[in-house]
Amino acid sequence: MNRYGLWQYLIIAVSLLLGLLYTLPNFYGESPAIQISPLRISTSSDTALLQRVEETLKQADLEMNGILLEEGSIKVRFADTDLQMKAKDLLESVLGNEYIIALNLLPNSPQWLTNLGALPMYLGLDLRGGVHFMLAVDMEGALEKSLDRYSIDIRSTLREKKISYTGLEKQAKKLIIKFRDVESRSKAEAELKSNFADFALSTEEADNRYHLIAEIKPEVQIRMQDSAVMQNITTLRNRVNELGVAEPIIQKAGADRVIVQLPGVQDTAKAKDILGRTATLEVRMVDDEHDLDAALRGRIPAGTELHQERGGSPILVKKQVLLTGERITDAQPGFDKDNQPAVHVSLDNNGSRIFKQLTRENVGRRMAILLIEKNTAEVVTAPVIREEIGGGRVQISGRMTSLEARDVALLLRAGALAAPMDIIEERTVGPSLGADNITRGFNSTLYGFIAVAIFIAAYYTAFGVISVIALAFNLLLLVGLLSIMQATLTLPGMAALALTVGMAIDANVLINERIRDELRAGASPQLAIHSGYERAFGTILDSNITTLIAGIALFAFGSGPVKGFAVVLCLGIMTSVFTAIFVSRGMVNFMYGSLRKLDNIPIGITWVPEPSLVTGKSDLLSENEITKTTGSTEPKRSEQTKESSIKPDIVSQTSVINEDESVVEDSAKARAIAKNKAKSKRKSADTKKTKQ
Repeated sequence: MNRYGLWQYLIIAVSLLLGLLYTLPNFYGESPAIQISPLRISTSSDTALLQRVEETLKQADLEMNGILLEEGSIKVRFADTDLQMKAKDLLESVLGNEYIIALNLLPNSPQWLTNLGALPMYLGLDLRGGVHFMLAVDMEGALEKSLDRYSIDIRSTLREKKISYTGLEKQAKKLIIKFRDVESRSKAEAELKSNFADFALSTEEADNRYHLIAEIKPEVQIRMQDSAVMQNITTLRNRVNELGVAEPIIQKAGADRVIVQLPGVQDTAKAKDILGRTATLEVRMVDDEHDLDAALRGRIPAGTELHQERGGSPILVKKQVLLTGERITDAQPGFDKDNQPAVHVSLDNNGSRIFKQLTRENVGRRMAILLIEKNTAEVVTAPVIREEIGGGRVQISGRMTSLEARDVALLLRAGALAAPMDIIEERTVGPSLGADNITRGFNSTLYGFIAVAIFIAAYYTAFGVISVIALAFNLLLLVGLLSIMQATLTLPGMAALALTVGMAIDANVLINERIRDELRAGASPQLAIHSGYERAFGTILDSNITTLIAGIALFAFGSGPVKGFAVVLCLGIMTSVFTAIFVSRGMVNFMYGSLRKLDNIPIGITWVPEPSLVTGKSDLLSENEITKTTGSTEPKRSEQTKESSIKPDIVSQTSVINEDESVVEDSAKARAIAKNKAKSKRKSADTKKTKQ
């Protein structure tokens, strides 16, 4: 009845072994390290670079705790963070801009555990330290940029199809294309319908002009907004990678929010500067035809804008954008022919074709290269086009420092943000505060486990000890699963871990109380164990399923810390059901299942109610005293008194009441005696009345 097969014990043993194996790396801790990765694909990390790094650190007397080449990057361990920071500054000056030097933390677990794939959990920002940003995407700006891009494509299409038009304006989320006659407008409308399905087209006439109005469809606007958020996430990830941050967290939060967490970064100003900048390039033509002095007095010609060159000189630039930074494939800092800092830009095939055509058609005219940052345009340089430029390589120079050239190249290389972003939340967590959070979280779980273990072991004795072992096994499996999944453990996750300790013991309490109920009902110990587990299963399953549904809802609709809490909670529910039903029963079966004669089981005090509590007629029943026995129990009856009300003497017992004298039989006999006495009293009363 209460026996497991060999395969069931093997499942328990294998689960215990795997849980222990994958939990061990979390107890070895982590050591500060730096990670050296190549900036470009053409640059590789090899043994020669490893030897160079090792020799550089030895010459500077910076002691290492280990150096290895792993997954295309070099990782160097140090004893403390001071050595880590000194080594980072030294290697940045020696290796230059060809490599990313990132701060990191490496696990101290033995190599044989690492070879088995046993790695510790990742620590979240609140446990490791670093900076946290929440950025809001400007959706209006995303639509504006989309309209700018569409206007360039529409101009190119009309020019290729030789459809004449008098102008194109952007007004209130729509494009207005002006024509001289209806025939040109009809041709353009047919062409735009076939090539630009994202627009809803309409016509109007104003001032003897024929206008074609193109508005982005509502469903397309929603798609553009989602695309802008995802493109910004990709761009931010590229920027963060080049900042030299190991294991950053960049994820979407809601419809227009992005969360950026940079573990180990303490320079908040630098991180904000790089993340918030929306640098991109625009190539336009300089307007040398109109009077600059009149523009300075406020009379700016239509279709042009007044900007400032580097150095403060004003310049008129046409609004029409001929080329944007979206065509950039690479950007590197360097120097021009005069040995001044510059940025060398490489264009893709379409960008190369457009730039070649632009320079061929405008020889002798000035071309302005504008750097757009946070909706502010600055003319970096405005050279005169001397000849056609092919090959897709452009040089940007003009009164910039080496540091500025490096930052501009980084932003252009990482890509432009699809829409401007504003930082609406900022948090900085120091490494000492993170270590303090880890200590407090661990202690809360430990003290909670000890308190629960003492109470359960004292209340349920041997079965309580089995429940405590199952609870420890539950924690072991939970931490092992989180390590296998390489989940990120945050402070809310540690709170869920402590909560799991209290919730997981509920299943064991239900089982133990069910076994007690079976003993009270007169079942034998073996039958009570079997029925207790079988009948408690449904209740345990129902209660945990409802909690699991709540955890899934938290994961689906929550974000950030809420998701971390939900993951640990859901995994804890599954491991607690497994350990309470399968593992604890395996231990009970191993201890008691092979015993043929089992008179009692150590499950604490079993409270047996008096018959009077069942029948509710204490004035008609005699007093019963049920005492603790080691074998079968025999209710001992005291002498019956005339005016006695039953005292519920309830004493502990660990055995079962014999089937031949149960409480129910005592109750039935008591009711029969009371009924006979009542009848005799009525008969005697009737007899007295008759005699009188």
